[in-house]
Amino acid sequence: MNTPRQARPLAVTIGEPSGVGADIALAAWGRRFRQPIPAFVLLADPAMLRQRMARLGLDLTLHEIASSDEALSCFATGLPVMPLENRHLEQPGTLDVRNALGTIEAIDRATQMALAGSIGAVVTNPIDKKALYDAGFRHPGHTEYLADLCARQLKRDFMPVMLLTGPELSCVPVTIHIPLASVPSVLTTELIVATGRIVAREMRTRMGVAEPRLAIAGLNPHAGERGAIGGEDEAIVRPAVDQLRSEGIDAVGPLPADTMFHRQARALYDVALCMYHDQALIPAKTLAFDETVNCTLGLPIIRTSPDHGTAAGIAGTGAARPDSFIAALDLAARMAGHADTGHTVAAA
Repeated sequence: MNTPRQARPLAVTIGEPSGVGADIALAAWGRRFRQPIPAFVLLADPAMLRQRMARLGLDLTLHEIASSDEALSCFATGLPVMPLENRHLEQPGTLDVRNALGTIEAIDRATQMALAGSIGAVVTNPIDKKALYDAGFRHPGHTEYLADLCARQLKRDFMPVMLLTGPELSCVPVTIHIPLASVPSVLTTELIVATGRIVAREMRTRMGVAEPRLAIAGLNPHAGERGAIGGEDEAIVRPAVDQLRSEGIDAVGPLPADTMFHRQARALYDVALCMYHDQALIPAKTLAFDETVNCTLGLPIIRTSPDHGTAAGIAGTGAARPDSFIAALDLAARMAGHADTGHTVAAA
């Protein structure tokens, strides 16, 4: 087990309690003697966790702790849990608006600990936005809320960038949760350039890639065929690639998206910048659904998440696999290791 080499524990948020967040966190801790699991503290309602353990037939030890400092020393003998002030109902598969306050509290506290430097990184379990919206949550999603928390604390704005990374592919959607019909109007040269700068910088400072290679996908089929199939690739994407290259960033494109994800093509770059959500997430999830991690770049904290939803339909059944969650822990620990050895800088 690699816990003794960690400088700081990770903080894990419980996510939507009617989903599999508790299931996969418990399962991951249970594997600690079979495979290296970075030490983490789970922000959750201990009573709900014990009810979920009973439902799953698990006989595990929980250590309720008051400070993240305690997590490293007790991780081997019990799962460290920082109790939430807001209680959670243990109802697998059933949303309840009363759970929203605890879900948000876990995110708030983990972010504060990360900003204060008492934990190495935040690993978030999936949330259900509908449940939070019903409680008055007004952010588009997890990532935007984290960016807002950091901005309010540090009095500056941040541009979060979603990185999907797995064993065979790392990719970034430049536009994310918007209708496909809106992509051409939202996509700009400036947005692509800003995204590329953040990706290149954080691949160096947080991922240890000395000279990141970026492959920039085209928007249209065949990357527009020099304007024959839509003008956006020549008018928007190519100038962004030129700008990134002028700044010393190794970028190529626009590339036809239908030929940039096979094995030989993937060997030529470190990260693919894609123009819209599905252009990035379809290849990422097809290649490694259970091992791909969602990592947020562009924030002053390290944040990773398993790349799946709440999976409420299998919560409490024992069918949830912790592979993506463990991969998120591993990536967060590696990124925190760069920070602990002085290689990470806060987002500019």
